[in-house]
Amino acid sequence: MDVAIGLLGLLTVLLEGSSGQGVYAPPTVRIVHSGLACNIEEERYSERVYTIREGETLELTCLVTGHPRPQIRWTKTAGSASDRFQDSSVFNETLRISNIQRHQGGRYYCKAENGLGSPAIKSIRVDVYYLDDPIVTVHQSIGEAKEQFYYEKTVFLRCVANSNPPVRYSWRRGQEVLLQGSDKGVEIYEPFFTQGETKILKLKNLRPQDYANYSCIASVRNVCSIPDKMVSFRLSNKTASPSIKLLVDDPIVVNPGEAITLVCVTTGGEPVPSLTWVRSAGVLPDKTVLNGGTLTIPAITSEDSGTYSCIANNNVGNPAKKSTNIIVRALKKGRFWITPDPYHKDDNIQIGREVKISCQVEAIPSEELTFSWFKNGRPLRSSERMVITQTDPDVSPGTTNLDIIDLKFTDFGTYTCVASLKGGGISDISIDVNISSSTVPPNLTVPQEKSPLVTREGDTIELQCQVTGKPKPIILWSRADKEVAMPDGALQTESYDGILRIVNVSREMTGTYRCQTSQYNGFNVKPREALVQLIVQYPPAVEPAFLELRQGQGRGVTMSCRVLRAYPTRVLSYEWRLGGRVLRTGQFDLQDSTEYTVSSLSRDSYGVYNCNIINEAGAGRCSFLVTGKAYAPEFYYDTYNPLWQNRPRVYSYSLQWTQMNPGAVDRILAYRLGIRQAGQQRWWEQEITVNGNIQKGELITYNLTELIKPEAYEVRLTPITRFGEGDSTIRVIKYSGEFHCGFEDGNICLFTQDDTDNFDWTKQSTATRDTKYTPNTGPNADRTGSKEGFYMYIETSRPRLEGEKARLVSPVFNVAPKNPYGATNTAYCFSFYYHMYGQHIGSLNVYLRLKGQTAIENPLWSSSGNKGQHWNQARVNINPPTSFQLIFEGIRGPGIEGDIAIDDVSIVEGECMKSDQPANNLRSGAVGPLAHIRLLPLLILMSVLSHQR
Repeated sequence: MDVAIGLLGLLTVLLEGSSGQGVYAPPTVRIVHSGLACNIEEERYSERVYTIREGETLELTCLVTGHPRPQIRWTKTAGSASDRFQDSSVFNETLRISNIQRHQGGRYYCKAENGLGSPAIKSIRVDVYYLDDPIVTVHQSIGEAKEQFYYEKTVFLRCVANSNPPVRYSWRRGQEVLLQGSDKGVEIYEPFFTQGETKILKLKNLRPQDYANYSCIASVRNVCSIPDKMVSFRLSNKTASPSIKLLVDDPIVVNPGEAITLVCVTTGGEPVPSLTWVRSAGVLPDKTVLNGGTLTIPAITSEDSGTYSCIANNNVGNPAKKSTNIIVRALKKGRFWITPDPYHKDDNIQIGREVKISCQVEAIPSEELTFSWFKNGRPLRSSERMVITQTDPDVSPGTTNLDIIDLKFTDFGTYTCVASLKGGGISDISIDVNISSSTVPPNLTVPQEKSPLVTREGDTIELQCQVTGKPKPIILWSRADKEVAMPDGALQTESYDGILRIVNVSREMTGTYRCQTSQYNGFNVKPREALVQLIVQYPPAVEPAFLELRQGQGRGVTMSCRVLRAYPTRVLSYEWRLGGRVLRTGQFDLQDSTEYTVSSLSRDSYGVYNCNIINEAGAGRCSFLVTGKAYAPEFYYDTYNPLWQNRPRVYSYSLQWTQMNPGAVDRILAYRLGIRQAGQQRWWEQEITVNGNIQKGELITYNLTELIKPEAYEVRLTPITRFGEGDSTIRVIKYSGEFHCGFEDGNICLFTQDDTDNFDWTKQSTATRDTKYTPNTGPNADRTGSKEGFYMYIETSRPRLEGEKARLVSPVFNVAPKNPYGATNTAYCFSFYYHMYGQHIGSLNVYLRLKGQTAIENPLWSSSGNKGQHWNQARVNINPPTSFQLIFEGIRGPGIEGDIAIDDVSIVEGECMKSDQPANNLRSGAVGPLAHIRLLPLLILMSVLSHQR
């Protein structure tokens, strides 16, 4: 539950003399915020909603308990697709998002886990509030009324603003506020399809007074202090939608490198329209120069081609749009193919048969493409035996064919097709095709030594298909064994020499590859193909790659290295080493792992053990660090900063920790304690000796004294064994002049039940209480409104009797002895929340017990009777002269509807503010001089620099 936080991660006080057994605890978690929220509320099912203004800083902190210290992870759902927060989770207590944007709203989860029990998860929904500037658009309709000779002119003013929460609109004409029904010529309504997000002002049968200045005010009712926003529009008898004209041709055909200028001018519209240019295929080129309605593209390229549109908008009617298409001339990718004897299905060129030569290019624009044919450099014209077809409807555009009918010996030679564009300015593409008695169709073979091809992972390899024929065709490579991409990412890879070169071969590339002829730059015949098998060898993959083993001297340790996969799998051998020394070698038979055992560790047998598993492709390595280092200690975080005061300017700190796996290595002989003031470089060190064995879960305590208020300190703790120093742990301790308890943790902040009373106080939350609880009494949520938060209450159902008492005793708060020569002690404000709802409510009393006066209890505060279904706060100044405890006493009333609850107990340095001390329920009683306290949540004060376990 939310309490005032003096220090994030406040800790629970441990009783002096506690053995510390059972100190390990599963995690609990709650979320607190920085206070920048506009509002924070509880919704049904205990959903917390945190509202924040766009542009502010979101700061959420995950407060956890549990030992060992839980790991914390923030994640998010309900964001946009581009805001997948899970991919960049935050692994610390505080989640901070500066300048938060609307798309960053959603549900944020804090998850804490420490390996004990189930992870603890809490969530909060963040709602980002914003209000954009409103926009007014104007539309008009002109309709003819039947059987009457007049025109009705109606104008609609539509106001739109993006916002969260939904916006409310109001209209003004000049200074006059327009309301529905206030003017018979005006209607204000919300179209159904806008779901209440748009306000439309309808002006029927325009009148002279309707020509005026209209204002739309958009408001989100000042939530998050977001001010209203206003936009104005001047409606006159000249108001008109925009019209424009393009002073260019459509389409515009240009050569690469030329500069092109598009001019757009407005021909109408009131107010004066604004002009913008857009491109259908994405953004405008970076080099574009804009000057009002003029757009200039210098040194145009093919990538700059596309449709460009000029848009004029003045928020009246629909925007005007005019477009033109820019076409950049280009010729590219010339290729050819030969079709021998298409009628007799013969793959060879023979005298007396027909031969067809096809030539293809890509041309922009395609209608400007022209072809010319040459034989041995001389122009060819179409004839009965030499038939030239400029375009072939059976193939893709940009293709020309030359059919040689009844091939003769004199027809052998070099034929050239030349592609050009009519407009000029683009270099022609020329393609030569040789037709001779040596022109033969292609053939593919794979050299015997080139398949199967064996290589090693990481090498560069060349797959080869020998191709013969004239002309030599393009070779297409693809995978034959599965439908996967080639190494370059394409499904097919072109090769002009029949060689496929693969750099940095991986094991996934093992398989069968197909090489086949392409119909282009060769014969248009049935494709020839061949297969090449690639085998990639790779060294063994092993586990574990690295493992740390901690063990004390004289004990044994066994290391095991296992093969996961390798190729080739035959002739696997292993080698165990310690440093540079070979320990054992051997070969694998049927097993897939090898072990090495050290039966009794000594100083010389500590170190890094490597097991190398070797095949023809290399070696895989398992590494084991065998060490006698002690594990790091773990500071105990589940205490409310155990601080107390010895003297006015000095404080002490009870440092507490457990030892991770104390039995794993040699007995811990001592701890090296280092401490330095935050921001300083120098460490002060001393050794803390340890007597006897440390047990798992045992809580060790060491008192730090002479710490200067209010400085923070960095503390480093290092265990020491016969092996030497172990792993260190560092934490920061801070001075706190506050104690807070919301009864969330397992030990309820070290409050205890009084043995002399009739019954006990009970810890409970609304989410976990018995479904058979007594209605019409007790809280329906904790003090913050959370149904999952905890509080303490007295259950007054049977067998409780009227007048019976339940007493809850706080831990001891230590106070420094009063300085006889100095000023009086500083005041402290003691406060708590109480809930007294039900017709049978009895009394709630608070007493103060001083050290050494356990038989005397000073009345501090009291209240009786029904106070309603809500939490109230009590505050009182106290100033005890010595260490003290607080006692909450609940007294059962005359019936079962008498449950009393308390929550969020705190003691804060400084007097309670006057306005915070209500006259009712507070009484001086017998408090007398007890006007203040010198706080700090602690147990009984311990001696200077002594430590206990």
